[in-house]
Amino acid sequence: MTPGGLLLWVVLPYASMVLFVAGHVWRYRHDKFGWTSRSTQLLEGRWLAWGSNLFHWGLLAAVGGHVLGLLVPSQLTQDVGLSEGGYHVLAAAAGAVAGLACVAGFAILMARRAYFPRVRRTTSRTDIATYTLLAAMIVLGLVETIGVNAIGPGYNYRDTVALWFRGLFTFSPSPQLMASAPVVYQVHAALAWLLFALWPFSRLVHAWSIPLQYLGRPYILYRSRYPVVRR
Repeated sequence: MTPGGLLLWVVLPYASMVLFVAGHVWRYRHDKFGWTSRSTQLLEGRWLAWGSNLFHWGLLAAVGGHVLGLLVPSQLTQDVGLSEGGYHVLAAAAGAVAGLACVAGFAILMARRAYFPRVRRTTSRTDIATYTLLAAMIVLGLVETIGVNAIGPGYNYRDTVALWFRGLFTFSPSPQLMASAPVVYQVHAALAWLLFALWPFSRLVHAWSIPLQYLGRPYILYRSRYPVVRR
């Protein structure tokens, strides 16, 4: 294994994990008021509604596909009756739909940010870096799903990329597996680790701010604008 391979497939993942965890702790302790998506809904709402829904639902489906493909061993899917060929057909079809939804939503959001001056002025350098990484990853994901696996020769990433990825969490990485993968998979994985390293310092932290306290509650409490006078 070359030094470059070790840097990309061992050092980069672990460094990104450390930054991801430590960065969130630091952000929460020192920048609680900045822990927000910095919503621009008040500046423009119609484009945001279309773009945000398409992007987020497509992204959730894509994340689910990644969990199934990378974290679930192929033997488990075969044990429940899903053959390897059937899995790849399902993954290609579902991944294509999810990817196209992500692309459509992301394109609307970026066009909105460029078209409306008030929204454009809220864009920071960190936002630009985040959007660039997201755009590259979405495009590469579509190339893998449609270009390689749907209409191309296909590639069984569950025997290489998935094994390398799971090995990182058991502290037994196999960088040679990732080094043998096609370039598009290598670039996609490297960009993903860069995004994880940037995540705590961007507006992506809002993904963890889920109002769980309101689940199952038929009402939401609001504070009165004016103080109540008690007698």
